[in-house]
Amino acid sequence: MLQTNLTHILTASGHQKLIEENENVMICCGRMGPMCIPVYGIMEDLEPEYPHVKFADMEFDNPESHPIRNAPECKGFMGIPFTVYYRNGKLVKATSSIQSMPQVKSILDAQFDKKQQ
Repeated sequence: MLQTNLTHILTASGHQKLIEENENVMICCGRMGPMCIPVYGIMEDLEPEYPHVKFADMEFDNPESHPIRNAPECKGFMGIPFTVYYRNGKLVKATSSIQSMPQVKSILDAQFDKKQQ
């Protein structure tokens, strides 16, 4: 399990349940490494600011993370973490590698309307 304060997704069925039960979801699929840890920290910092978004993590090396690793939107990604954004159960945006706070906020604001709260 990743050592973050985020919701941990441990199985493919848990991933499916999370995106079915939450309208807006951001999942960071990675390791406890230098490209991933900053993204987890950004997510933890933004969680109170975006109560209409469910933030979660998933271990990249877990075979159960195949719904993210094998998503067509992630094909060709060369660096981790894979960060995916779901709206109403559909993957609407995917990024790879380290992201900055402004980059993450830009995606959240573009994909998830705060009026949905």
